[in-house]
Amino acid sequence: MKLHLENVNLNSSSGPNSFAKKIVPNLVNLGYEITNISDADLSLCFIESPRQKLNIPQVLRLDGIYFNTAQNYNLQNQNILRTYQMCEGVVYQSEFNKELIERYFGKHKNSTVIHNGADLESIKKTPAMKNDVYENVWCCASSWRPHKRLKDNIRYFLEHSGEKDLLVVAGNVNSEDKIEDKKVAYFGNLSQQQLYSVYKASKYFLHLAWLDHCPNVVVDAYASGCQIICSSAGGTKEIAGDNAIVVEEEDWDFKPVELYNPPTLDFSRTVLNKTRYSCNIKDTAELYHSFLEKTYESRV
Repeated sequence: MKLHLENVNLNSSSGPNSFAKKIVPNLVNLGYEITNISDADLSLCFIESPRQKLNIPQVLRLDGIYFNTAQNYNLQNQNILRTYQMCEGVVYQSEFNKELIERYFGKHKNSTVIHNGADLESIKKTPAMKNDVYENVWCCASSWRPHKRLKDNIRYFLEHSGEKDLLVVAGNVNSEDKIEDKKVAYFGNLSQQQLYSVYKASKYFLHLAWLDHCPNVVVDAYASGCQIICSSAGGTKEIAGDNAIVVEEEDWDFKPVELYNPPTLDFSRTVLNKTRYSCNIKDTAELYHSFLEKTYESRV
């Protein structure tokens, strides 16, 4: 089948595009030919489309939607909603994602939840970062906006780490957001392979973000062998593995909030995760294949 990828840039390292780079080779292995829109049998759109309805079936992969009261979230969601309504199928990245979007946009007639996956073969081929000094390496990685809670990640590490532990922070960090400590190292932006190398050297991966959907960094860190430490609020715990440490927060009512002003975390409120998760991108691609085929056949 000929498949068009809409609103995808395989040269970008953003979350959605990094996921596309992982899944595309696996879809090709399943018999798909990635082609331009004029030759395609089916379209897979990421987040939103600038086009009107096509004459081929369209499936939308949604990252999430806007609900930050500090922004005009209705305007931000306008084209995503239009795309949602015109597409024949919708892929949500997590159960949290599904509930959020259905509350704001209504239920879609044809939808499924498919969690993100990791490229296990690439991870296996990547050597771990050398470490001859520290007893345990911890790490975290993100595009550091306030709801990603960098300072909480660092605070958790400083309160729970040993004297000979190190926290590696990946991603650019503004100087005013840095907590200077000899046990914290800021590595800046890293390539995908460099991230794998850090993950494979790390015992723990911190991701205490508030109301995150299905972060690829957590999927990759878990696949690399890290124990995940995350928040209960959002979809992260769904892909954190059954040995993850989950810091419990108050349940969110799904009403718009000031996203960049997250509540304070109480690190004494932790539970061990019980959610099992297959993180192999090959399994993810198989699920996409089944849903794409089903959606295509229902249209033709």
